[in-house]
Amino acid sequence: MQGLIFVLVLLVPALAGPATAQTSGAGLNNGGDITIDGPPAPIAPSVASRDAQGRLTIRAVRLPEGLAVDGRLDEPVYESTPSVSDFIQQEPNEGMPASEKTEIWVFFDDDNVYVSGRNWDSQPDRIVANEMRRDNRTISQNDNFTVLFDTFYDRRNGFFFQTNPLGALRDGLVTDERNFNGDWNTVWNVRTTRFEQGWNVEMAIPFKSLRFQAGREQVWGFQVRRGVQWKSEDSFLTPIPRSAGFQAQFRLSDAATLVGILPNVVARNLELKPYAISSLTGTRNDVDALTNDLGGDIGFDAKYGLTQGLTADFTVNTDFAQVEDDEEQVNLTRFNLFFPEKREFFLEGQGIFSFGGGSAGRRGGGGGGGGGDTPVLFFSRTIGIADDGQVPIRAGARVTGRVGPYTVGLLNIQTGEDLDLDARSTNFSVVRLRRDIFRRSTIGVMATNRSVALDTPGTSQAYGVDANFSFFQNLDIDAYYAETQTPQSPGSNASYQAQVRNTGDRYGFSYQHLYVGDDFRPEVGFLRRDDFRQNRGELQFTPRAPSISAIRRFEYQASLNYVTGATTGILETRELEGRFQIEFENTDRFFFNVTDTYEFLPEDFEIADGVTLPIGGYSYADWRATYNFGSQRRMSGRVTYGDGTFFSGDRRTLSVDGRVEVSPKLSLEPRIQLNWVDLTQGSFTTNLVSSRITYTLSPRLFVGALMQYTSSSETISTNARLRWEYEPGSDLFIVYSEGRDTELDGFPRVENRGIVVKFTKLWRF
Repeated sequence: MQGLIFVLVLLVPALAGPATAQTSGAGLNNGGDITIDGPPAPIAPSVASRDAQGRLTIRAVRLPEGLAVDGRLDEPVYESTPSVSDFIQQEPNEGMPASEKTEIWVFFDDDNVYVSGRNWDSQPDRIVANEMRRDNRTISQNDNFTVLFDTFYDRRNGFFFQTNPLGALRDGLVTDERNFNGDWNTVWNVRTTRFEQGWNVEMAIPFKSLRFQAGREQVWGFQVRRGVQWKSEDSFLTPIPRSAGFQAQFRLSDAATLVGILPNVVARNLELKPYAISSLTGTRNDVDALTNDLGGDIGFDAKYGLTQGLTADFTVNTDFAQVEDDEEQVNLTRFNLFFPEKREFFLEGQGIFSFGGGSAGRRGGGGGGGGGDTPVLFFSRTIGIADDGQVPIRAGARVTGRVGPYTVGLLNIQTGEDLDLDARSTNFSVVRLRRDIFRRSTIGVMATNRSVALDTPGTSQAYGVDANFSFFQNLDIDAYYAETQTPQSPGSNASYQAQVRNTGDRYGFSYQHLYVGDDFRPEVGFLRRDDFRQNRGELQFTPRAPSISAIRRFEYQASLNYVTGATTGILETRELEGRFQIEFENTDRFFFNVTDTYEFLPEDFEIADGVTLPIGGYSYADWRATYNFGSQRRMSGRVTYGDGTFFSGDRRTLSVDGRVEVSPKLSLEPRIQLNWVDLTQGSFTTNLVSSRITYTLSPRLFVGALMQYTSSSETISTNARLRWEYEPGSDLFIVYSEGRDTELDGFPRVENRGIVVKFTKLWRF
């Protein structure tokens, strides 16, 4: 199989044919090798040209000296340079002019590209702005201004920058128009101000924070999204189908074209980011006393531009002390839980390493199961994290980026030995290569290696080929084939999947067939369940409701998930679900789900302490009702109540995920999950209570605490963090954490605690 991969690497260019950014349209870049996807470049003093299909080409204007980024838009250049306007609605009235005017300007100098916006609003007192935390997803639920650069003009990948009227910063990477890595951070600046009829924004993004094609004059894809939250309206520079939904902002195949930028940047720029850390930890020992240990360490990360499109990252003695604790989950299934990656070094380029439709980003799952059933061939949390703690990462290197039509990802990490965790020194390596074909499709290969297998002597490998095809506006077809090699695995070591989905605005459907062999073990990946064959289908009908002023649309959805044992052929899971949803004009939503389930347990399953379900098949049904309060409210969030049968008995469930806006700087986020379960084999309850408290002094300085209690572990954990980005890219972290035991009588006793101070400094050369 290894030989097959290398043969495919050689054959892919021949199979796919030449790939360029060339599509219909006219107008050439001065380099002569990039065809503009849209109308010809505007001729000065004009800055924009638009054709009958709504496609747009914008000319960036060079500044003799940079802008003072203060959000005021009072420099003379704003009077002498025409703005670009005429935004087009995506929601709620597809293709209609935006109801609120937005003007933008694009400038550049030797070091930065600047995007400025004047966001007019007919009711400025209703502007929604209540989030300043860097990278928080709630920013997109405020009034917002979002910029995307497709710097390689491949019409599918890009850099994402978003702000709101409070000047919040959110950045990320878009891969294949569908995967979004919001945990990626880079150096940039933004300022906003209010005026009587709206709000202004000025962004400055250094060329050193971007990766782009070699050559002086650039042709980029470019998109700007304006979100008016109080009327739930999204508009864009170019027409975007509303069937794209939330992912419309990642739809780079329909973006405008940006020409005229002449960056004066050396391709091989270098970044160094050393850190110093000091810690004091306390642990309760065998004689029931807390012992304190003082520690310290140093290390560094580095980034080097191998070419204008390829970047090498290095890490030495990597430390993740500043990372927030995982959010607790309740698991009432027999399958593995999925926890997302939060460590900074592994987040950049995460989308490049996605494979076959299985994503290592944040995943949802019913019943606390944690994600879908599609295996993840590479999941970075297998590196440096053991069941009972963290394994030291000695050094690592990564190369990511683009070479012509190819996307490249190479990773090698060396971990140390930890006898207390029974972890041996291990080397992890990953190779990912993907080639663009057609307009929005890719074909690729991936291989992983682990020098020490998990449970047996020897090494462990995984390898596979995958393809993702996107046709028309909404039709996607994905497929992969993968195998693993681990010692003492005589069974089937293969997995494959094919799926097709059409996400139309009114009608939609999807079908998936997935096979995972009994000895398919991606030991540098994530596998929720094994030895199964799954068929899953879904139908969707989403009519609009123009005659009902308070309601935007309804949604009816039916799905069937049918899983049999790959070896036995026995039915293991059958889940039939019906869903009804109402989306209100004020952004509130109501959901009602009814589920009929059959689950076969091939062995005894201890679902709770002292409660064990015997081998056999179980049929049960339940319903759930959810109301989601829109972010324009001072108290927003989601409330769910469910009731029904469950395995051999009954279950009631109540969950609350809320957000209370005390002020634009102070917020509370309570989270409650309660399950009352009454089975023939016994009764039990599960309680999960947590709250996140955040005080944001500025978009670059916040203090937050996450407190959690779970009845399964009977512990209270606290993780409090201060993060101050005192310079763009340079941080000071102060982190306090503790765990308390609630099993003993009296006030919960401290079992462990620690305080960490971490200082990082970024140098760019």
